[in-house]
Amino acid sequence: MKTILLSAIAGSALTLIGVFGIAGAELPKKIKLENPKVRVTEVTYQPGVARERYIRPTDQVIVFLDDSKYRRTDSQTKEKTVRERRSGDVIWHDKGEDAPVLENLGTKPYRTLVIELLK
Repeated sequence: MKTILLSAIAGSALTLIGVFGIAGAELPKKIKLENPKVRVTEVTYQPGVARERYIRPTDQVIVFLDDSKYRRTDSQTKEKTVRERRSGDVIWHDKGEDAPVLENLGTKPYRTLVIELLK
């Protein structure tokens, strides 16, 4: 019984490390609204977990739901900058922009709403 319990704990820990501990892991997302014109996704950034770099497929409005402090790593220069946002802050990104690696530097998760304009 003890061996089974230890195996289960070890397997769960390895799964969590695989999902959240690797730089560039996929972040938890929930689609809040989707239609032919817009997609609204709630994204949760866990402490110490990096968001993968990607090219923005759409124009995007990002609304910060929680206060946040994160490190942005520029994809070209590798320069690292720290940014802080407050709950309610809103930013804009154009389709085709590089979305660099971001890492939550806080001690708790923060959430954003990513509003993608599809048309």
